Amino acid sequence: MTAFTVALVLVVAAAGLLRWRRPAWYWLAFGVTLAALRVLVRYRSVMDACGLTVPPARWRLVLARAASRPIPEPRPPRIRRLRPTRTGLVLRLKLRPGQDAFDIAAASDRLRHSFSMFGVTSREVRSGVVEVRMTGYDVLKRVQMPAETETRPMRVPVALREDGSVHYRDYRAIPHALTLGATESGKSVYQRNLVAGLAPLDVALVGIDCKQGVELFPLARRFSALADSPDTAAELLDALVARMADVYRLIRTQQRITVDVPDAEIAADIWDLPDELRPTPVVLLIDEVAELALYATKEEERRRDRIITALVRLAQLGRAAGIYLEICGQRFGSELGKGITMLRAQLTGRTAHRLNDETSASMAFGDIAPDAVLAAIQIPAELRGLAIAGDASGGWHRIRAPHTSLRQAVNLCNRYADRTPDLSELAPFRPTTGTATELVPSAKASPATA
Repeated sequence: MTAFTVALVLVVAAAGLLRWRRPAWYWLAFGVTLAALRVLVRYRSVMDACGLTVPPARWRLVLARAASRPIPEPRPPRIRRLRPTRTGLVLRLKLRPGQDAFDIAAASDRLRHSFSMFGVTSREVRSGVVEVRMTGYDVLKRVQMPAETETRPMRVPVALREDGSVHYRDYRAIPHALTLGATESGKSVYQRNLVAGLAPLDVALVGIDCKQGVELFPLARRFSALADSPDTAAELLDALVARMADVYRLIRTQQRITVDVPDAEIAADIWDLPDELRPTPVVLLIDEVAELALYATKEEERRRDRIITALVRLAQLGRAAGIYLEICGQRFGSELGKGITMLRAQLTGRTAHRLNDETSASMAFGDIAPDAVLAAIQIPAELRGLAIAGDASGGWHRIRAPHTSLRQAVNLCNRYADRTPDLSELAPFRPTTGTATELVPSAKASPATA
């Protein structure tokens, strides 16, 4: 009996230590079993207390009265599947007649308390079926991306969501995106994760970094073109607009719209073209968009209008030509001048790190998810990297990217430097990769090899 007591104390102490120091290990060793039992045992009473039950069917009441049996209890949603994950539990429910997916979403906070879980979110899988994801610990406190993620063309994992799932940046589903964040909010780390995810893919990276290139130029070996000033950025954007026109001419000649060609084979963008004819997709990363929109003289104003016009054209027409925009900035508001709100309307994906003002948060989410505005300005300063991600569908999530140092991102870009495509339209902007004094590209310079 003494040995059993000592062993029990050691197990409890080990569980407590793991829960404190390694919550992920604790969850896999102890938490998932205890949580599953807790959910199954409390399920009916919790659903009844949260108002997620429906009265029994009339025919059951009639049978109960005819047989002089007790009246049947209210029925909760039926559990179709309970699946443990590395961060929590996934509960799939079949709703009863008269129930709605919004009822589950509205009761998520009460379910979190009742099941003693860290977080509860829900989504409607299909009509009448709701998936409830419960996390057993704070997965955003120490982000650990899963070893295996889903791989698709132009789709990269960049962060972890609060429900434990992976947040992907899918350029074919959401071509253009806006990323905002104040100084020291984690915006640069998010951008590094994005570049690190794109580096192994067959894609051309184009960067505009008006902070003299301090953010993007260390990654130059994986970039096909870089600009470090508004003047060079204007010429680079004009070159991208010209490339877009050339790609559209190629698509037009290869559309295959004769009557004997099936509808599915008619080309309307680069992904409908044969592999041997498909142009290389381009991802344009802009580190600080406000620097492109500010001006002090008439000449700078004309340059600014030229830049914004080119960006709006790329945002409106670039998707089918395989040109995708990733615009980042500390501030994004209507005071940046005409064309800014038109540009924002084309940026479907929105990600906001900690912001210092409500106006920027409203500019990011006011037109798609007003309830995310308050969440964006309430991110504490000590949680660097925490962000709110949403899209035009109106849904939003809390995400956090794993910490990636600049050294790690540079090493990864150097490893995949051989994948950097040499695009003739962007050859004058190809960065050199020799000594530090050579890392300042010029629009008039000859192309250099990586």
